[in-house]
Parts: sequence; structure tokens; C-alpha cells
Amino acid sequence: MTIFDELKARGLIAQMTNEDEIKELINNGKAVFYIGFDPTADSLHVGHFMALCLMKRLQMAGNRPIALIGGGTAMIGDPSGRTDMRSMMTRETIQHNCDCFKKQMERFIEFGEGKAQMVNNADWLMDLNYIEVLREVGACFSVNNMLRAECYKQRMEKGLSFLEFNYMIMQSYDFYYLYKNYDCNFQFGGNDQWSNMLGGTELIRRKLGKDAHAMTITLLLNSEGKKMGKTASGAVWLDPNKTSPYDFYQYWRNVGDDDVLKCIRMLTFLPLEQIDAMDSWEGSQLNTAKEILAYELTKLVHGEEEAEKAQSAAKALFVSGGASADMPTTELSESDLTDGKAFVADLLVLGKMAPSKGEAKRLIQQGGILADDVKVERFDASVTAEQLAGDGIVLKKGKKTYRRFQIK
Repeated sequence: MTIFDELKARGLIAQMTNEDEIKELINNGKAVFYIGFDPTADSLHVGHFMALCLMKRLQMAGNRPIALIGGGTAMIGDPSGRTDMRSMMTRETIQHNCDCFKKQMERFIEFGEGKAQMVNNADWLMDLNYIEVLREVGACFSVNNMLRAECYKQRMEKGLSFLEFNYMIMQSYDFYYLYKNYDCNFQFGGNDQWSNMLGGTELIRRKLGKDAHAMTITLLLNSEGKKMGKTASGAVWLDPNKTSPYDFYQYWRNVGDDDVLKCIRMLTFLPLEQIDAMDSWEGSQLNTAKEILAYELTKLVHGEEEAEKAQSAAKALFVSGGASADMPTTELSESDLTDGKAFVADLLVLGKMAPSKGEAKRLIQQGGILADDVKVERFDASVTAEQLAGDGIVLKKGKKTYRRFQIK
């Protein structure tokens, strides 16, 4: 099976331009492709997972990825999939986020001479002259066509700023610049980016002639992947300081029955033959599939040792019903207590088991929180410093989310 056939078999490709040429490039290791990442936070999250895994697969087949960090486009903000405008970030914050991204990407992609490259579009976008952009780039875009793009249509009723309206032009210019200066012959992106990517392909042809071979592929679930990055308790980050390896494992362990095999096929590097054999699994076998998914992805992001710890902790909690030394723990200091006690609602927020104190109180009132296996009855319930000493207490949310809290 060729690498192109494998991408299709794993369900990673939704639509493309120039299929025959793309197939030839990918299968022969001649593809120089880019995927963009806007640094809107100081960590990548699971919504970026598919793109990172795709870059890894293609690099393993001899192709060269370009990880484009959107230090310039982040100054504008991508309107795709949003109902409001992003808050503006400073250049210092954007640069810090870019640096964090590279460290995380190095777990997936091998950078270096003749290998993967990381570039920042701030290096060319920030120096553009406004009049030059209008004359040289703006003239290639039809406002009528832009307004038909899904990323803009969904914002028209609530309001779309002129700043965000320029995002498509900037992203298109990225491809044009990479094509000219980095020999980048095609781009990958999510199906929510299709209009923007077609804009880049068309810009190259308009500026460099119809014979310019600019090609585009969209990933099947990348826009869903962005949704996957969010949970009721916030985002699921790749940074272990923001989402612990255990919580990361649990996130994948708890995917829906209908999604588990799809995720295994798209995101793991298990052989397709092994995955195909799971297609008939049902009932308790799907729980085994979820454990496989969680272990493989935790190993990929955090390493085998952390994956083993997370799996061990999960089995101790859900198989034998007991606590584990590897259980995720929030260590408290005396400053976290008031008059020698801490409210359970505050602990839920500190431990990222709830995104806000209001949500924590709602969970308590609905009977969804246990403290050392005893239901917390009152929204203003508290625990004492003595209870938090030694092994501390274990708070449980629902059936599958646990966290230990203890005084340092």
C-alpha cells in the first residue's frame, strides 16, 4: 500500500486539487508541504493532533514538512469556526507561544537540514506595505467569492471586522511566499480552511501563470479536531503542565463508542491490518479499543513511561476500585486554605475538574461529586487541613474523573 493509499484508507483526506500529481509527489517522497498553526495559546491541544500525525506520517515516507507558525496571521485572527472576534495579543505573547509550539512539535517531527522546517509568517507579513498588498495581492481576490466562503458567511449576521476579513488574503499570501521561497508545492489544512487554501492556490496561478502547480488537500476531520480540543473542563493540551498525562489518557479513554475506531485509524500508527480486525468489536471489546487508543496517543505525546503510569493509575481506579500512586494530584499550600479549610468547589477549580466556581457548585448540587467516596451534599461543603494532610482526599466527578488533593 502506498502512503497516499494509506492516508485515504485511514480517512484522512476529504478533498483535493490535482489528485494525480499529489499522489505522485507523496508516493515518491517529493512533497514539500506546509500546515499552518496560529499561536493563540502557549500550547498545542488535541485539536492539532491530526495535523501533527499527518506531518509525521508523510515525513516517514520521505516527504518534507514545513510547520508554519502564524506569528503574523495571529495579529489578525482567523474567523473560521468563531462567533466573535479573538482578543488581540501582543507581539511578545505571540513569540512566546511560537517558541512553545516548536518544543512540542519536535516530539512528532524531525527538524534539521533537509528535513522539516519551521517558519514564522511574521517574517514576511509584518514587512508588507499596505498599498503593495492592495495592488499586488488584493487585486487577485473577488469580494463576492470571499463572502460566499463559509468562514465569512457564518459571521455576517453577528458582525465581521475588516481586520478578520483580511485573514484569507494573508493565508493565501503565505502559500504564495512559501511556493516562491521554500519550494513548497502544496498545502494541507482542515475542511474549515478549504476556501482560504483555494485562495492561495489561485493567487499562485494568477501571479505566476496558469502552469504553476499549486496543490491543495484538506483533512477530513480537522475542524472536528478543533472541537475535540475542548471539553467541559476546558482545553485538552499537549503541555503536561496544563493537562497531565493521566488526564490526557483519560480524555482518549472516554471517547464515544462510535468514535473510538475512527480515532485509532486516523491518529495512531498501528498497522491498518490490526485496526481492520477491530471493526467487528463491540460491547466490552470497545473498552479495550479505548484503552489501546489512550495508551498509544499518550505514548506518542508524553512518552512510554508516562503512558504506562497513566494506564496503571486508570486500571487501579476503574478495575480494582482503589487509588494509585500515579493518580493525578493537586498539591496545596497553606495559602490555598482559609481558616484551616478549603471549599470543595474551590478545589474542583484548582484541580481543573470544573472550569469555574459556578460550574463546580452546579456539579455538587446535582450530586455529581464524591469526596473519598462520600457524596458531597452542600455546594458550600469544605474539607479541613487535617483531611488534606498525609494521603489527602480524593475527589471524584462522575464515574471516571478522579483527583487527589493534599497539603505539600
